[in-house]
Amino acid sequence: MTEPNSDLEDLNPRTGVQMYLNDRHGEVSEATHQSHGYRLERFLEWCRDENIENLNDLTGRDIQTFKLARKAEGLAPATLKSQMDTLRVFLRFCASINGVHDELPESVNSPSLSDDEKRGTDILKAEQAEKILAHRSKYDYASRKHVEIRVLWATGMRMGALRSIDLSDTHLQNQFIELKHRPDTETPLKNNVRGEREVALDTTTTQVLRDYIDENRIDSVDDYGRNPLLTTKFGRASDNSVRAWMYQMARPCKSGMGCPYDRDPDRCEAVDGQTRMSAAKCPDSVAPHAVRRGAITHHLQQDTPPRVVSDRMNVGRDTLSEHYDSRTPREKMEQRRNHLPDI
Repeated sequence: MTEPNSDLEDLNPRTGVQMYLNDRHGEVSEATHQSHGYRLERFLEWCRDENIENLNDLTGRDIQTFKLARKAEGLAPATLKSQMDTLRVFLRFCASINGVHDELPESVNSPSLSDDEKRGTDILKAEQAEKILAHRSKYDYASRKHVEIRVLWATGMRMGALRSIDLSDTHLQNQFIELKHRPDTETPLKNNVRGEREVALDTTTTQVLRDYIDENRIDSVDDYGRNPLLTTKFGRASDNSVRAWMYQMARPCKSGMGCPYDRDPDRCEAVDGQTRMSAAKCPDSVAPHAVRRGAITHHLQQDTPPRVVSDRMNVGRDTLSEHYDSRTPREKMEQRRNHLPDI
């Protein structure tokens, strides 16, 4: 670090974070905004524990100490990288308002990730997805949960996109769904207007949606008078509701597969009835984003061209390859082989 900069103005850590979040509001999606707030809250807790009351005093060694403290908590490499990347962006903002030294943001050492770490390990495999779909189709046909897993697996869309769908966005006669960015009524898309698109549906998914709407959908409107596709008696299904339903469905014992861990259903911590998120404690349970990752990988395994997957799932080609394509090198080789001429 250089000698203290006389141009710095006192900046309390919490004040700095609030100024940063206010500045980013509207520039990023609501989900990204919330994620930044959560990550920076961990930094604020560390500042409090270390008695850091003025960001002017922060040094590169402090940043490294914070990184090691988070690493010691057992964070996954990808989670630690997200934490440090967000901290770097925050400190760049602080530097722009004379809250920290100009060179401090670049002292943030974000960990490098292997290809597997970039993609993550939380993925719904095709075999598991097929079992869940078969079980829902037989025992819970055209229910709210059946619609969730059916649409997420068939389209690879994000959870927020699924929540955003209104009845008027479903064009079942022509077999497609419209996705629209509507932040003013609390259903933004991850990539804002760039996430708007029309998504084709297969015949089975279309029929499940039609039967759900005709027979099982709860007829309720949201706080803005809109008619959501996924509803509860209170209106549009919340993020937590959609996430909880996926956790519940993904448990092997709820998909006709039995428990691979020989747990007693009466004592298992992941059984229903404790809390809405109890199912998340099952080792085999997955979140909606794991369905998206699995669906994208499955499309690629079925030889769907990457440009088609990119457009359909609203994900850049580089991001698709780096974070979502979970095919093994051998799978990729064999698929390339199928396109080679017999010389």
